[in-house]
Amino acid sequence: MFLQFQNSAGGDEITDKKQALIHEQTSPLQRIMWIYNVDEPQRRTFENNVCTFHVGNGYFLSVAHNLRVQAGYFRSIDEELFKREIYPKLDGSQNRFLEQVYFTDAYTGKKHLNNNDPGNLQTIVNILKQKRFDTRWVTLAEKNICKPYLVFQFKENSFYNDSWITRQIAPDMQLYDADAHKYTFLVEVELVNAFYSADIALYRIVGAPPELIAKIPSIDVNYRFLDEATEKLYCLQSSPSGPTGRLLNNAVIDGILDHFGIFPDEVGGNYLFEGCRYLIKGYFRFGSSGAPYVFYDQEQGKYVVNAIQSEASGIQFSIKNDKEGNIQYINAIASPLSIICEELERHLAK
Repeated sequence: MFLQFQNSAGGDEITDKKQALIHEQTSPLQRIMWIYNVDEPQRRTFENNVCTFHVGNGYFLSVAHNLRVQAGYFRSIDEELFKREIYPKLDGSQNRFLEQVYFTDAYTGKKHLNNNDPGNLQTIVNILKQKRFDTRWVTLAEKNICKPYLVFQFKENSFYNDSWITRQIAPDMQLYDADAHKYTFLVEVELVNAFYSADIALYRIVGAPPELIAKIPSIDVNYRFLDEATEKLYCLQSSPSGPTGRLLNNAVIDGILDHFGIFPDEVGGNYLFEGCRYLIKGYFRFGSSGAPYVFYDQEQGKYVVNAIQSEASGIQFSIKNDKEGNIQYINAIASPLSIICEELERHLAK
């Protein structure tokens, strides 16, 4: 699905397709956020924001490294889960403290955080860490403490300008973002597979009618391994001033690498980033993890995705003979989709 745009050159086709990549009605770029209390609008909170993009049939690609980061604490939790997995490990003072900072809603059966006092939050983090309660985002989703959702935002109060599809979305999953002046629709996704060494995660939409999925713009996958002279590459990411907007900027493959990196995971054990990567020179904003790198495929006559924004790659400076903290991030590391070609094709063929 593409809109037609007119420009000063009289409607150049490639320019139109570039503009379609950043327009809210035609862009494959979206966001995934973990949401607490999604069915309670007054208590709903959003966490763990990453870029994602639709590759067709309700499947979305993003990064994997955020999954095994620890939230440190939870904003709400089912009381039965709390009693089963946390309460037996607490001493008297810890139990009294958690009873003070969390209140129980008898109707929903959940314990909710009272406030965001930094001192209290740090004490909660310390207690849960001592008791080895797993607060990694992947585990919070597995235990239904919070879940990942796609966050769609539009200027008009309609899901891709389709009134019938809009009515298929539950009213509680629709809200108005007063700060962004955008109408927001929440669509649940589940993690299909996390390719941790490649830093790529695959999600799919759950519980939505096929007509809704068909409305969401997608981008085809290209599995070629590129070099600096092969194609003109672009990064499709959130705009510099905030995640609601979109930016398409030039990106240059500055090198290729056989990557090695250690990602810390205190709960499941550290794991390795390994395999082929692109070293990218070009603008990227912090928070752009999961953004697609795209190029124009002349044979297909459209833009295709080839890689995912994974990490920042810093250059260290010495200022007055001091290197500590003097790091400038002018490069990025991207994961080419060729490194998970067989696995991804198998999933997308289902």
